[in-house]
Amino acid sequence: MSTKNSSLFIAAIATAIFSHAAMAAPGAHGPNGEHLAGVGTGNATGLVRLPDGSVNVPKQAQRRMALRTTMARQVQHPVTVELNGKVGIDPNAGGRIQAPFAARVEPGPRGLPVAGQRVQKGQVLLHLKPVSSAIERGNQQAQLADIRANHKLAEQRVKRLESLEGAVPQKEIDAARAELASLSGRQRAVSDSIGGTEVVSAPASGVIASAHVMTGQIVEARELLLEIVDPNRLVVEATTTDVALAGRIGGARLAGESSVELQFLGAARSLRDGALPLTFRAQAKDSPLAIGQPVTVIAQLTDKVNGLALPAEAVVRNPSNEFIVWIKSGAERFIALPVEFANLDAKTIVVTKGLAADNRVVVSGAALINQIR
Repeated sequence: MSTKNSSLFIAAIATAIFSHAAMAAPGAHGPNGEHLAGVGTGNATGLVRLPDGSVNVPKQAQRRMALRTTMARQVQHPVTVELNGKVGIDPNAGGRIQAPFAARVEPGPRGLPVAGQRVQKGQVLLHLKPVSSAIERGNQQAQLADIRANHKLAEQRVKRLESLEGAVPQKEIDAARAELASLSGRQRAVSDSIGGTEVVSAPASGVIASAHVMTGQIVEARELLLEIVDPNRLVVEATTTDVALAGRIGGARLAGESSVELQFLGAARSLRDGALPLTFRAQAKDSPLAIGQPVTVIAQLTDKVNGLALPAEAVVRNPSNEFIVWIKSGAERFIALPVEFANLDAKTIVVTKGLAADNRVVVSGAALINQIR
């Protein structure tokens, strides 16, 4: 072989080695160390999905899509479990107003409260005027007439005895006065039950969560009228079938609500429908939660697991509905890897299977890559 042909042969081999090395960049390995960049990309240009399932994304397109990657690191993370929960009123920061008796609703000095209105503790919200049947009302009026007659006689007797003070024993005068005071109290009570009104005030400061009152509405005893809640102090009640879980909870977060802080208060000591209720206090400024809203509680346990922590947006679904992450295997090539993961908090997941520790994972823009066909 001539010197010129030898030089051309060596140059061709070097070019092939360089091209293969550029295509198989560090981080293109599977969870068991297998090489993932063995399939050639050909002369692919532009945004295109290659025959092996990988995706070619030019540098300019990567900048437009704001793709960001990070090198995964395997460390220990707390084990997490997802619990179904529901938002409720904190009994120490809210209140529920019910009708103490059958009555007619009348507005307060500022009108009837409406849902969403902020109120202060002790503020008069409405008035309740007692209502009764015709027979009950007739009996009350007859009783009031009888009391008034006895009250008038008692007044006259007290005046007569007081005019004879010194001639009659003092104990008789005191007894007459006591009887008059008793009749006065009975008269006021019966009179109020017929024509008086009950003032209903706010038991706590907060926001009206629900209102079930209208002017002139007739309500029955124990009927719910208003609910007042402090939006910055709520409770979340979650349930679990694992009765031993309560002793292993180290912290908790709400899925999708990173602004809400959960504090574990404790677990009940009796099952409800075969599940154990767990109570958390939810604290947040201008909380986006509503009473009765179903939520997902991510409870962090004291147990640990080895995994790779990634932002939740790094995980997407492939056409087979499997969870995948995209890793960067070259300057413009991205490969999809099926993974198994668990939620760590509202914005972070832990990949426990399917991802190697030296992979460069797409953490921003993975959903855009996933749409390339």
